Amino acid sequence: MTGLEKLLVASVAVEVGLTFWLLFWLGRVRWQAVVNEEIHIRDIALDASKWPEAARKVSNAVDNQFQLPVLFYIAATLALVTSAVNLVTVALSIGFVVLRLLHAWILVTSNNVPRRFQVYSGGFLVLIILWAYLVADLLLLR
Repeated sequence: MTGLEKLLVASVAVEVGLTFWLLFWLGRVRWQAVVNEEIHIRDIALDASKWPEAARKVSNAVDNQFQLPVLFYIAATLALVTSAVNLVTVALSIGFVVLRLLHAWILVTSNNVPRRFQVYSGGFLVLIILWAYLVADLLLLR
């Protein structure tokens, strides 16, 4: 495996790690909310909107990890299996993951919606560029 391929795999691993970390954090904040009697199980059995704000923020961050990142995982896999890993695909991948980390941080802390939207949009744009580059490389440049 080349150094660039390792960097691509590392960026995927960081994104996966973010998802696992958020899932563990979600379990912790929900458990604490129940133990501290901030919420009763019957109140959230069918409706997650009753969780305390901190738990809802982390839950939303978890949900977000199954939106754009899914397309990133597919792009990274496509780049690896087609030998399309190069400096451009790696730089775009790292940029996407950095923006996802920042997005999750904003969401679970200040939840500043305009800032969060800017970061989300930046990640979305980077992902579009990654996909456009991969498609052009695989279908037009080879």
